[in-house]
Amino acid sequence: MSESWDLVVVGAGPAGAATALGALTADPGLRVLLLDRSDFPRDKSCGDGIAPHVVDALAEVGAADVVDGWAPLRDLELAHGDVVVSGPMRREVHVIPRQVFDARLVARAVAAGAVLRRHRVSSVEVDRTGPLVSGEVRGSVVVGADGAHSLVRQLLLGKRREPRAIAIRGYAPVTDAVRGRQVIRYGDRRQPSYAWAFDRGDGLANVGYGELLPGEASGTPPSRRLLLDQLEALVPGAASTGDDWRGHHLPLSTWRWDQPDGPVLLVGDAAGLVNPMTGEGIYYAVATGIAAGRTAARAVALGRPEAAGARHRTVVRTMLGTHLRHTWVASRLAQSPRVVDAGIRAAARDRHVFDTLVEIGLGDGRIDRRLAAGLARDLLPHAHLLNRRRPARNTA
Repeated sequence: MSESWDLVVVGAGPAGAATALGALTADPGLRVLLLDRSDFPRDKSCGDGIAPHVVDALAEVGAADVVDGWAPLRDLELAHGDVVVSGPMRREVHVIPRQVFDARLVARAVAAGAVLRRHRVSSVEVDRTGPLVSGEVRGSVVVGADGAHSLVRQLLLGKRREPRAIAIRGYAPVTDAVRGRQVIRYGDRRQPSYAWAFDRGDGLANVGYGELLPGEASGTPPSRRLLLDQLEALVPGAASTGDDWRGHHLPLSTWRWDQPDGPVLLVGDAAGLVNPMTGEGIYYAVATGIAAGRTAARAVALGRPEAAGARHRTVVRTMLGTHLRHTWVASRLAQSPRVVDAGIRAAARDRHVFDTLVEIGLGDGRIDRRLAAGLARDLLPHAHLLNRRRPARNTA
């Protein structure tokens, strides 16, 4: 005998909790089950940065207050060696430990009516009566929000080769160099490779280092020691004074995002939605989670759960498709240190370019003409000559 729910969400992190909130905001009477293998609060390896886009999305489902009590940051430093730009961002960000942020968000979902249950999912099967989770829980719609190593994704799509990054995160005492700021310093290994230090506002900074992983045939992944050595080199004192280290693999977004038809949806890291330039994923998790919840509620109301996948695909592509293509192009360009330097110099000259780079990194930006022109100025010193009107040819 199996128990039945309108919506079963596998994973109760930001993507899963946002899915529940999206569904219950659309239909407060919906029967929503949240499954997670861990109890909350629990820690996750992450930069802990909460972009303003996240707060905007959560405001739509009555959960913007999850950032309350944590000091906002406005200043950002981007650097690659001696090439540096620093200044205020257009909108403030928050740095909140995932132990706090995730627990608050799942608590909002439970308060809205979701049932949270500790359970390690072992299988997801779809038969003529719909999806069945772990052979015992049936949902009209199932959402996979189970992170970078998603079982739901693997069962739905099979194993796929995709670009991945690896990062290590810890916490270190705040120094004057990073107080009140977010600091990102690019390294010289496989790009994207950078160290970060984000002031939490409570005397500690989230510090870490990440880089693109080599392909399966291209070499061995970097060791923990190497990651920490790179962090120490780029942010002196961060690794030597930090602790609580956690490593994490990230499946990076590519040119095109896909979602199969049917009643099983994918969101956040489980959907492979991680910014390939920065590793940012919380905005994608929250935004696609809310969208999936709304889609699930609509499918249940119409009695057509099998149509949920196609609608979710359309909604997410409309919301993020152009941005994902631009971030993919930007990540390919940024594999060249010359392009990284050109971008930082362009941001130092033009505040609009600075803001555009921030938007691309946080989750909603695009490469526009001013950014392209700023890059060309450094990369192609004579590019301005291409814009001069050539004299008309005499065809007489």
